[in-house]
Amino acid sequence: MRSKAHHDHARDVLRSDRWRRGDHTPETLVDALLAGRMAGPVVSHDRANVRWKIAQFAAGDPRSQFGLSGLGVLSESQVMALMGEAAGFDPDVTSSGVDGPVPVDPVRVLRRLEEAGTRLAEAAARRERVLLATGHPVGLVLLYGAVGELLVAHGASLLRPLDGEGWRSLGRAREIRYLHGVAILTDRGSSIHTHSSEPMERMLAAGGDEGPPDLVFADHGFAGAAIEAGIDTLSIADVNDPAPVVAAALGRTRTVIVMDDNVAPEDYWPCFQTIAARFPR
Repeated sequence: MRSKAHHDHARDVLRSDRWRRGDHTPETLVDALLAGRMAGPVVSHDRANVRWKIAQFAAGDPRSQFGLSGLGVLSESQVMALMGEAAGFDPDVTSSGVDGPVPVDPVRVLRRLEEAGTRLAEAAARRERVLLATGHPVGLVLLYGAVGELLVAHGASLLRPLDGEGWRSLGRAREIRYLHGVAILTDRGSSIHTHSSEPMERMLAAGGDEGPPDLVFADHGFAGAAIEAGIDTLSIADVNDPAPVVAAALGRTRTVIVMDDNVAPEDYWPCFQTIAARFPR
């Protein structure tokens, strides 16, 4: 009889295989997005939360702008309509008093991931310099790290501005550290979930002789500051974080992947597989 340790090892091997490029049908990837709850009828934010966050954004709350200027040109209802189109929910229903989760269409997630994969493959073919960063270090970091390995294997280089350099913000220690080539904000002891644009603003200012990156793949304020600086940026945004979606609608950026941005790191494997499929073998 096989031991529990054997079964646990087999399970871990199967899970690790998900992060090596394979052949997966769109149906398999959709099922995986639903199983991981990056998309589907039940994700992390309900209608009340989405309405509240969009109202704050439309009112000009600086924390909701992700370091982007000039986004306050649309009404709350217009922003809601943009988010409904990007995520695949009915904005009229979401804007009403009806409670319950806001759905995310997995097919739209796959389309945006394919767009991101095409641009990332171009970056590798052109030997571009790419900067990866996340404000969700216990959510998205594995996805970015796997994409980084793919980029380097196909010719791109990963930038590491401000690596290990610290500062103080509101009296607290802050430092950028890189985990498998992915920038995260820390307090020198723990990683930090952040929406702030300050870390990326500092990273871009510290670029030195290398100059700005050719491409940024990031989320939250890391993405917002890059877009604000005019850098080609691929963004991941949750359904209640409208800033990158509005920036795209205004022609300031392009691909924004709207999905749950803070599920278990291992569950983002279908996102990696979709991106990887756009790279040459």
